[in-house]
Amino acid sequence: MLLYVHVPFCVRKCGYCAFHSGPFSREAAKLYVGQVLQEMEGWGRSLGRVRLESVYIGGGTPSLLESGQIEALLRAADTCFELSSGAEITLEANPDSALRPGFLDSVRSLGVNRLSLGVQSLQDDLLAMLGRPHDSAQARRAVHAARAAGFSNLSLDLIWGLPGQTLDRWMNDLAAVVELAPEHLSCYGLSLEDGTALTRKVEDGALVLPDEETGARMYLDGSEFLESSGYAHYEISSHARPGRESRHNQGYWAGRDYLGLGPAAVSTIGGRRWSNPSAFEEYAEVVAKGEARDEVEVLSALTRRLEMVMLTLRTGAGLDLDKFKATTGTEFPWRHPAVEQLRSSGLVRLRTGHLQLTRKGMLVSNSVIEMVLGVLDRMHADTV
Repeated sequence: MLLYVHVPFCVRKCGYCAFHSGPFSREAAKLYVGQVLQEMEGWGRSLGRVRLESVYIGGGTPSLLESGQIEALLRAADTCFELSSGAEITLEANPDSALRPGFLDSVRSLGVNRLSLGVQSLQDDLLAMLGRPHDSAQARRAVHAARAAGFSNLSLDLIWGLPGQTLDRWMNDLAAVVELAPEHLSCYGLSLEDGTALTRKVEDGALVLPDEETGARMYLDGSEFLESSGYAHYEISSHARPGRESRHNQGYWAGRDYLGLGPAAVSTIGGRRWSNPSAFEEYAEVVAKGEARDEVEVLSALTRRLEMVMLTLRTGAGLDLDKFKATTGTEFPWRHPAVEQLRSSGLVRLRTGHLQLTRKGMLVSNSVIEMVLGVLDRMHADTV
């Protein structure tokens, strides 16, 4: 299975972020690590020595932890489960905290073999607007420090569609990032989440988003530029050098079992899905009592089928129609009028037995996938 560890701490909350996190302190981090280790031990007893193909320590800001705390988490993962010798072990980091003396050298020596840096932009005014705790110079230094520490698998996160961001500025960011030569890039369109500071400023008119046409060009032109620079567009928001795709994320998209540890972490194992409490105190109570989660969703065959379609359509490979038939016992309705409409509109294509989103389709992926799922839902209703 896959193992995800959520680290719920940040130096401060970025203006756009809706992920679960709270203020960092050494005392809170020490308590948190102890609770995650206890939670991991409980699942080790329950699940047995399941083979871990990947470990992803995300957040929040995992690079705020001490290297010794990260070592404890990885040792427990290998003790409670069976950590594959070739496992992909990813650590998310912010440039400012990653630059602490000796930190990157330490975590690399512990077996962390993939580093994901939250750069977001290489333009200081945009970083300040987002509330990021680093500037562009620190981001560049963090990349160089990661290389010096021996990281040969480096991923950078970027955001497009920001207030004050033009097409030229986005393309300049991409050009500057390509010069840093990371193995992987995650390029996310800005999402306005309810309750965030950035959303309030946009709603109040203090900040103005790029218009829809400019946003579309950022996605389409940016993706084309990255592909021409050697980065395959293998998922809606993901680009990678050959062989450097995120194996952990590919596991999610393939519907593999995954265990999530820490506050707000989600797990899906054996067709059952549950979430940990978000509130730190409630999470601590659950771990201390060793209780099963109160609400466990048993995924129906229909839900699993729809999720398979939704997740695989996010990828460059697309939905394998033979696998769909083998899994469901029915042909995919690729001649359905709604699917034909998507094809004639240039949003999907049929290639080598796979239904794939085109780049244009990826731009409006939520709407396209929703339409496809609607067709399958109606097809299912007609058969019951």
